[in-house]
Parts: sequence; C-alpha cells; structure tokens
Amino acid sequence: MALRLVADFDLGKDVLPWLRAQRAVSEASGAGSGGAGVLENDYESLHVLNVERNGNIIYTYKDDKGNVIFGLYDCQTRQNELLYTFEKDLQVFSCSVNSERTLLAASLVQSTKEGKRNELQPGSKCLTLLVEIHPVNNVKVLKAVDSYIWVQFLYPHIESHPLPENHLLLISEEKYIEQFRIHVAQEDGNRVVIKNSGHLPRDRIAEDFVWAQWDMSEQRLYYIDLKKSRSILKCIQFYADERYNLMFEVPLDISLSNSGFKLVNFGCDYHQDRDKFSKHLTLCVFTNHTGSLCVCYSPKCASWEQITYSVFYIHKGHSKTFTTSLENVGSHVTKGITFLNLDYYVAVYLPGHFFHLLNVQHPDLICHNLFLTGNNEMIDMLPHCPLQSLSGSLVLDCCSGKLYRALLSQSSLLQLLQNTCLDCEKMAALHCALYCGQGAQFLEGQIIQWISENVSACHSFDLIQEFIIASSYWSVYSETSNMDKLLPHSSVLTWNTEIPGITLVTEDIALPLMKVLSFKGYWEKLNSNLEYVKYAKPHFHYNNSVVRREWHNLISEEKTGKRRSAAYVRNILDNAVKLTPLLQEEDSHQRLLMGLMVSELKDHFLRHLQGVEKKKIEQMVLDYISKLLDLICHIVETSWRKHNLHSWVLHFNSRGSAAEFAVFHIMTRILEATNSLFLPLPPGFHTLHTILGVQCLPLHNLLHCIDSGVLLLTETAVIRLMKDLDNTEKNEKLKFSIIVRLPPLIGQKICRLWDHPMSSNIISRNHVTRLLQNYKKQPRNSMINKSSFSVEFLPLNYFIEILTDIESSNQALYPFEGHDNVDAEFVEEAALKHTAMLLGL
Repeated sequence: MALRLVADFDLGKDVLPWLRAQRAVSEASGAGSGGAGVLENDYESLHVLNVERNGNIIYTYKDDKGNVIFGLYDCQTRQNELLYTFEKDLQVFSCSVNSERTLLAASLVQSTKEGKRNELQPGSKCLTLLVEIHPVNNVKVLKAVDSYIWVQFLYPHIESHPLPENHLLLISEEKYIEQFRIHVAQEDGNRVVIKNSGHLPRDRIAEDFVWAQWDMSEQRLYYIDLKKSRSILKCIQFYADERYNLMFEVPLDISLSNSGFKLVNFGCDYHQDRDKFSKHLTLCVFTNHTGSLCVCYSPKCASWEQITYSVFYIHKGHSKTFTTSLENVGSHVTKGITFLNLDYYVAVYLPGHFFHLLNVQHPDLICHNLFLTGNNEMIDMLPHCPLQSLSGSLVLDCCSGKLYRALLSQSSLLQLLQNTCLDCEKMAALHCALYCGQGAQFLEGQIIQWISENVSACHSFDLIQEFIIASSYWSVYSETSNMDKLLPHSSVLTWNTEIPGITLVTEDIALPLMKVLSFKGYWEKLNSNLEYVKYAKPHFHYNNSVVRREWHNLISEEKTGKRRSAAYVRNILDNAVKLTPLLQEEDSHQRLLMGLMVSELKDHFLRHLQGVEKKKIEQMVLDYISKLLDLICHIVETSWRKHNLHSWVLHFNSRGSAAEFAVFHIMTRILEATNSLFLPLPPGFHTLHTILGVQCLPLHNLLHCIDSGVLLLTETAVIRLMKDLDNTEKNEKLKFSIIVRLPPLIGQKICRLWDHPMSSNIISRNHVTRLLQNYKKQPRNSMINKSSFSVEFLPLNYFIEILTDIESSNQALYPFEGHDNVDAEFVEEAALKHTAMLLGL
C-alpha cells in the first residue's frame, strides 16, 4: 500500500506482558490486589488515554475490585511505571501528566456498568482531579460538574530543568477553556507538593467555541467560534516562558452552527457517545515545518453514495473541494473520512473505498495528487478502524491501543509507477517516490532503470523532463525554506485532463489576519508564505528564458566575430569550470550554456534569498546544476549498460545494431527534454549522440537530423569520423555532406585532416576567399613567365600569379599560413586535380 504504518507502541506488546509479570509477582508474594492489581476480564479495560508531547503514553485499566489504575509508558527507556490508583469504580475519559511526572490531572465519570452505585456527588456528571504523585499525596478536586471536562498539561520547550509553575488546560463541554497555573514546591527531599492548593490562579483562554484541536508537538490550541454565523478559526501559541499569544484568525466557509461540540486530539476519548459524535463533521488542522497551514473538512454526509471533502490551503490562499462517488456502498460505511498528516502530504481515505494523497506544498495541479479507488488492492491494506492523526506523522489507533508512525511506502509507489496505465497516477507516484527518497541513489537508480525501459510510457508529459526537474529540486530542497518558491518542482505548468473518479472545485479564500508583529520559527515561515501569496505576481520560479536569449546572442556574436569583452566571456566559462571536473571533452557551446545558467541562477537566488551567505548560495547553485548533469549521465549510462554496449561502439567501423539504436533513441529523447527547458548537457553527450546517429541512420535521415538541430556536430565526433572511415564512394559522400555543414573555423580544421581532393578544393577555396576579400586590382605586366608554371593554361597561370603576388606582399597579415602548407602552388594543384576529376581523366 502507498501508506505504511510502522508501530511505535502496542499496548498488547509493550504494556500487557509487564502487567502480567507484575500480577505474577503480586500473587507469588501474597499481596493480593496490591501493586499492579489483578485486572478484571483479562485486561479488557486496558486502553490508551493520552500521548504527551515527549512521546510518553498514559494508559489506564481496572483491577478486579473496579479500582482505576493509571500507568505510563516511557518511549525513551521503553519502561512502564504505575502512576496512581483511584479506589473508586469510575470511568476515566481524560488524563494528562506534567513533564516532571509529579502531577496527574484526570477527569472521571460514572461507570457505564449496570447495577453500579453512583460514586459521584449528586448533580455532578464529571469529576476532575489534580493529584500529587511524587509521591502519591494530596488529591484536589478541580471540578465536579454536570458536563464533561478534558484536561491537558502544557509542556514547555525547555525540559532540562523543572519549572516552578505548571500550566493545565481545562476544556469544558460548556464551550470554554481555562488555564490553571499550579505552583509546586519540594519538601522533605524530593517530595513535590502543590502550593496554595486552596486557590489556584486561572485564566479564561477561550469561550463560546464549537470546535477545538490540540497540537501536542507544537503546543498550539486551534479553535473555532461563531460570529454572525461565520466560522472563525483562531490559534493560540503557548511558550516556554509561560506566555501565550493569539496568533491569527481567519474566516472559513464552512457551516458549524448546527454541528454541536467537537474536540480533536485532547487525549483518546472512550466515554463520549460515539454514535452522537460520529454523525458530526470531520475537521482538523495540519501544519508542517515549511510554514504550511491546512484545514481539512468533511461535512456530515446525508448519503454515503457521494462524498465531499475540502482542504483549505491557507498558506496558499485557496481551497479545493473534492467530490467522489462511492461504488458498492454497503452498511459497513459508518466510520467516515479519515485525514492524516504526512508532513509534505495530507492523506484522505475512506476504508475500503478510496485513498487520496494531497500535495500540501504544491497543491495547484491535481496531477501531483495521488487518487486511488477501492478497485486498487493498495486500498484494502489500509486499516478499517478510525485513526487519530497526531503531530509529526504519528497516528493513534484507539481501538487496538497502537501508536503508528505513518510513512509513504517507496516500494509501493515504485510498483504503482511501473504498473499503472494512467498518466496522472504516474506523475503523482513519481513525485511521491522522489519526496520519500530525497536524493537516495538507490531509489533514483530504480526510477532511471524503469524510465530507460519505458521512455514513451507517458503521453501527457515528458517523463525524462519531469524526472530531471523533480529530482534536481529535491536534491537542494532542504537547503532553505523558500526553495519551493524559487525553483520549479515540475516541468508541467497546466493539467487539463480529468482524474477518473473525482471532481474538483478551486476557490480563493481570505488570508489570515496575523495578530502579532514579530515572528519566529514556524510563524515566520507561515507569514513569509502569506506575503508571497499577497505580493508575488508573477511567481518567482526560475526559468532559463534569460539564459536562452543570452546564449543565442553569444553564439551569434561568435559566428560574426563581434563578441563582446573577453573578460565577460571568460567569467562565464569560468563558472562552468566550478561545476565539475567532468569536462573530459571540450564542448565550448555547452560550457558556455552551463556558465550562463550558473550566473543567472546565482543572481536569481541572491535577489530572493535575503540573509543567506553568498558562498552558500553559490554552492546551492553548483549542487543543483551538477545534479541535473549527473542525472542525464546516469540515464545514458543505465541505458548503455542495459544494452551491453562497449567502447568499440565509439568507432565508425560497422552498421549500428538494435542495441545502439535503442541508446540513440533514449539520447534523442533526453535531448528533446532538455532543449524545451534549455538545460545544459554533459560534455561529450553530443559527440556520443552524433556517433550513434551516424551508425544507426541512413544518410538522408542523418542529414535531416543535423539540419534540424537534433544532432550537433562536435569537433571530436567529426575528427573521429574522418580518421575511422576510408574513402569509399559512400564514405566520401558522408564526409563531404558533414564538412559543408560545419562552422567555417571547424570546417577548415577538419579539411586539413582529410587527405582527399575534395578537402583540398575546400581548403583552396577558403584560402582564395581570404586572400581576395580585400584585393584591389592593380595594373599588371601582360607577359607571364610560363617557365614557372607546370601547365600552360593562361587563365590559371594568370590567377596563380596574382595569388603569389598577394601572398608575397601580405606575409605580415598571414605569418602562419606556411605552417599549413596552403599557398598559391597548393591552390594550383588542387584546381588541376579538381578539373581532371570533373573531366573524368
């Protein structure tokens, strides 16, 4: 399945054996029901009450006398500890322990068993206690009221030393939240007691709310109150220095006026009327370290035939409402939708029917979300019981008493990528898998292996292009919190194809009104995201349009010989040298493109990453572009190994095989992918591509690929071609066709390597053109010295004499011509050979 649940805690394995051992010791010592006590009905009453911020788990059970026993499982030491025994037959539904384990707060109600006498005071339904448990001493009644009360200790971020004051939240069914400030002191050594227990100071934190959620990891309280029938979401942040602030409020377009009262993550509630509360809406708030803020909402369903749920991407300024129809709806659909926080993703699923992975950071395109229906076997493997999503991807199964860590399964995502027929699922699975791996070479290798075998598997997008962009993005994503705004994570800008089984409506929403002036940590990132939504028009994502324009300008200048300052060009080329020591082959055009991309991307980061060191920015740029090049190399190497090619392929001595054609094809697809985004290619790519093209393509196809820019003739490839191929008629035609397509400077150099009349003719023409380009006709002696010429042909003799005179007078202009053995005599010989060839002599 796409979602993997790894058990961090299991009541049956981590607590039950310990309790049985405690019972055995108790019975052997004749202590009866002392110690851990004898459990009634073989541990049926054992269940989890709460998970605290430090990961410790509070559980409860009853002994054979009905006494309520509280225990704690330490997630660090993996040890159990008995906290307190309450000698009355009541039912616990809320409990919390302070970080020092010196105070315990609990709310209890009358036991639901028939025939049990009322243990509570007349007129009260709930008893809320505060107990000194280090050691067990005084018990203070905080509330004895006719409404439910939930309790939760605050956990300061600083846990290295105990604080003199503990803070306890009391959440009432009467729709108010209070904070008790509890001063403690040490007496008689380590004995901790409550000071002034008769009067504990308290503050009213919130009132008249209809929904509240506790974030135990970040110590935040979210709640919704109604103002003129509008649902206003608010958040209070609690700090280690005993302060708390109202951070923001934002209106939500949801109806809660008739929804009653709902709490989320205030412990594991076993006493509330489950039928009553299951009929209400599902609403929860999820955040992550990047500054995202999502509100997930599913209204009460009038019919299970169609499900609607919404996600408010508050950090993006819009909401998305999804609607899906259920097939084979049976009576077993009673649990409702489950939302799970998976950090970069939010999972929405209905057991046995559908599973939806929503990309929180990049929610704009539906193709980046993974939607699987009940027909997929991956759905059936998900738990069918209600799950409670806690902070940090923790998931609590209250029914079984298991605490899981929810992870995306790389192997399942890879399997889905390989097996699905839908482009949208391929796209989503690819991005999910890369997020899971984040640069893992083994994962990338598996994806590349699949791409090399299925390069044409996708029709809606370019698979190679998408993989290169997404994988390069994840390689530097963690370097700064704003990377998602500066670099593209996908090559796809729009997606108009429907996703089977689901419809979508996107709406703009109001942005939160921030209630504080200065921000730190998460709040700084959230505020940055909101500022980006307000003012970033257009968006900041980098693209190579400037590089494309500048590169074409420099190439044009090179051809015309009017290139700008040498220092500018040298600086650009030096940028490429910083990239890699992999410049095994000198490819000036690719080196120029790399250097330009380094320069432009560095300027882009410097503009938008205020406060980041210049050296770090430069390293991020180099890492990103190096990753691009490495991925391309990896794809080519994988295809090369897959087809078992060897180094002798690089010589023009045989017709291309099917394996060589397959590698040529994937290199052509790589070229198409990089060209549209104007990305650089590794040095040597064009040489290898051209060599394979010469061997695999008929001449007319080869020349068409050269003329259309699919094949780029590099100096290395052409030199190898001239040396490896003999001068058969077929090879002569190939060589000449390629030479005439070379840039003039490279063409002249190549012609000197080809010992052939045709190359001599080309060299001679170039030499004559250069000599005569500034020639001014002068009066000449009509008598020609015939003895100096090997052939008596007056037009040729006259022309050669002119060339000889120009060469003699212009030695200063062409001091190195003699090194190439190109002079008037060479021109004469070439002209005669060419004439003889034309006449068939």
